[in-house]
Amino acid sequence: EKEIWNRERLSLQKSLKQADAEISKLRAELRSEAFLRELGSDTENAVLRRIYGKYLRAESFRKALIYQKKYLLLLLGGFQECEEATLALIARMGGQPSYTDLEIITHHSKGFTRFRSAVRVSIAISR
Repeated sequence: EKEIWNRERLSLQKSLKQADAEISKLRAELRSEAFLRELGSDTENAVLRRIYGKYLRAESFRKALIYQKKYLLLLLGGFQECEEATLALIARMGGQPSYTDLEIITHHSKGFTRFRSAVRVSIAISR
């Protein structure tokens, strides 16, 4: 009877050791999976941050191009008005009669035109 108890105790101790080994193995797997999940989320965050940075740079570049386009259109509009005024003056002096009066071309008052010219000069100086 004592011998049967000893055998049973040894078999139970052996199975307990196997269970402990299996538990430690599963815990190690869980730790490695958790580490990989954390590492994966960090790399995903890094990728997202990098993509967002690229987006912000592209958006800033796009806004700068829009601003430059508007600025150039204003300048070209000013040059076009100057060219038309010059043609009107030439026509008045006796050249080809295209525009006979300067007021037909310029729809703005003289003060407004001076103000706009001063603003364009200040923008050009600041750039």
